[in-house]
Amino acid sequence: MSDSVTYSVAEGVATVTLNRPDAMNALDTTTKVLLRDTVQAAAEDPAVRVVVLTGTGRAFCVGQDLKEHIRLLEANDQAALWSTVPEHYAPIALALAEMPKPVIAAVNGVAAGAGASMAFACDFRVVADTAGFNLAFTGIALSCDTGISWTLPRLIGHAKALELLYFPRTIPAAEALELGLATSVVPADDFDSAVADLAAKLAKGPTVAYGAVRQSLAYSATHTLADSLLFEAGKMQLTGDTEDHRNAVASFVAKQKPSFTGH
Repeated sequence: MSDSVTYSVAEGVATVTLNRPDAMNALDTTTKVLLRDTVQAAAEDPAVRVVVLTGTGRAFCVGQDLKEHIRLLEANDQAALWSTVPEHYAPIALALAEMPKPVIAAVNGVAAGAGASMAFACDFRVVADTAGFNLAFTGIALSCDTGISWTLPRLIGHAKALELLYFPRTIPAAEALELGLATSVVPADDFDSAVADLAAKLAKGPTVAYGAVRQSLAYSATHTLADSLLFEAGKMQLTGDTEDHRNAVASFVAKQKPSFTGH
């Protein structure tokens, strides 16, 4: 059993950790399969109220394992080379972006290629001040994947997205914050506690409402106002039927601070 991805759950927080530090958490086939299955399991786990995606060592994730990629190119294994996008990268992006609970990318080090794409599919990107992003795809004469064509323009605009994809470079944490790639930048020494604080805050929140909000925003990005209003109505009914809503309204009337169970 590979330990290239580890998974733990504590107090509603699921931590998914890429664990190939010697390879800067590059994604070989074994790791991609395990990451896909782990993220999907976290999305479906009722005990999980927020997901944290991070890496071990110097990197968050540098994307595709190029050593494996070169071996497949030399073997001319076309099926293995390109089936990985629909079989691995796309499902990972969908699970991160669409699960009905918040997702934090804890960017402990460089996030490159698909690693950056995965971070952009999350709700929050807490970035260590020693970390950065590199949209490396065209640097090896490839197009982009893992949903970055959808997420990146929505974060920083179409023109800037094209620029960064056309001319890959390492974007340091401070610039990433200015551009909107990072949600927050924290000193490396404070990184773990900053991630833990945000995850704990989200884990104590109205989980169903958070999921409904993130799914409503994603839906509205590709639908008309009329369609989005109908989608909102459905999510309003869904959240209105929760214990959290009823308890929060009662707390408001009683002038008390509400507590949420995620149900």
